[in-house]
Amino acid sequence: MSLRTLSSLDVSEDDLQQISSESTKLVFEYLTTISERPVRAENHVGKTLAAIENELSTGGRSIEQLIGECRTIMDLSRHNGHPRFFGYVASPATPVGAYADLIASALNANITCWRSGPAGTEIERMVVRWLGQLIDYDRDSKGLLTSGGSMANMIALLIAHRRKSGVDTARVGLWNSGPPMTIYASEEVHMSIAKGADILGFGRDQVRVIACDERQRMRVDLLRQKIEADRREGLRPFCVVGSAGTTNTGAVDPLVEIADVAAEFDLWFHVDGAYGAPGSLDEGKKHLFAGLKRADSVSLDPHKWLYVPVDAGCLLFHDADAARRPFSAEDADYIKTHGYADEEAFAFWDYSVELSRRFRALKVWMTLQYYGSSRIAGAISEDMALAAYLGGVVSSADDFELLAPVELSICCFRYVPERGMSDAELDRLNERIMAMVQKGGRAYLSNATVNGKFALRACITNFRTTKSDIDETIAAVREAAELLTQRRNGAA
Repeated sequence: MSLRTLSSLDVSEDDLQQISSESTKLVFEYLTTISERPVRAENHVGKTLAAIENELSTGGRSIEQLIGECRTIMDLSRHNGHPRFFGYVASPATPVGAYADLIASALNANITCWRSGPAGTEIERMVVRWLGQLIDYDRDSKGLLTSGGSMANMIALLIAHRRKSGVDTARVGLWNSGPPMTIYASEEVHMSIAKGADILGFGRDQVRVIACDERQRMRVDLLRQKIEADRREGLRPFCVVGSAGTTNTGAVDPLVEIADVAAEFDLWFHVDGAYGAPGSLDEGKKHLFAGLKRADSVSLDPHKWLYVPVDAGCLLFHDADAARRPFSAEDADYIKTHGYADEEAFAFWDYSVELSRRFRALKVWMTLQYYGSSRIAGAISEDMALAAYLGGVVSSADDFELLAPVELSICCFRYVPERGMSDAELDRLNERIMAMVQKGGRAYLSNATVNGKFALRACITNFRTTKSDIDETIAAVREAAELLTQRRNGAA
């Protein structure tokens, strides 16, 4: 005899069937029409809330009403999966990845450790090994999935500090362990490095910024000079960060040379590959990543260029003992493991800031297994070929200027109608062009500063994009420029 009574949150099988079918129908409708939508809907602050019921329900509402309002929310969104969304490093979710997220949410496993989520823990550790193999880092990679590259980078900095400090900093703290310890990164490094250093207590001034060459890559000669100067000043260099695909231009630092310097000065070598590391899957680009396997740690985001839904970042490392040191905690009695074999005692909290962790690995596993690594690699190669195509169109045009080499899948350029215009005038013009293109809904470009110049930035990490989408984006830029010129002449 069951003692269980129906909860106020239980639903009938008929209601569950309706929730399932209506939700699936909405997702199917969205995925099959995404290319026909404007990249960015006309919207303004308050428009979304005005279009849906914005008072908290006390008695509940029907699934028909809620699905209808979900459709409205979709209609008023910016669509990262659109083939002409080039704004940021945000690949679209594959359909199988989106449904994998639904499965993971239904299971609702908390992947803190093996005993909490045994199947999820084993899937995640396997996926981490696969990611290490994919980018040719380590066939037996250790690591974990994170919310994104920012968290992965911050964890890496903490591991590096504890590994190189030579003291039990878990007890004495960052600020009481001798002279300041310094980190080195290029001027093009992602903002999460300085931000992570600040959060960890090093201070942003302890991140030594190294100038770049004409290709926006770290100058290793200046890196060496700065390390030597800091050592003479009594500081303690402990970590150097290389970029495997910068966010601004997609530049890959000279990783082999940086690895040599790191070895010479006994520094932890971290590579921020959150965006670009999957670019190593292209045979023609592998040489750029030759030093990757020598890194002590690597960050990469499957949600950036492996077409997996947000959130799915990753931190890889070779030395699990070094990674465990900052996080190992024996104080909380309820998380202690008793009576488990070594593998069953495994816990992700020993390698991460997070305790509660969703089942991120399922969507990565399902995406990689459904398509296979060859098809994923093909999509990445196609993205890079399209960026090169855009670079070629820009370079051959009289009214455009390429501002940085196209190394991976990012193309930075600007509209130049008259060669006599100053950089300041061109900056203002291209700012207005970008805003007009974004609001127009045909395409979405973001911006970057390249050698002090305002650049229109197209980041192509989308398996739906074709050459015709590149051509239409160029047309949208020209049309915006012409309209701005007409308005300026009319005002004059």
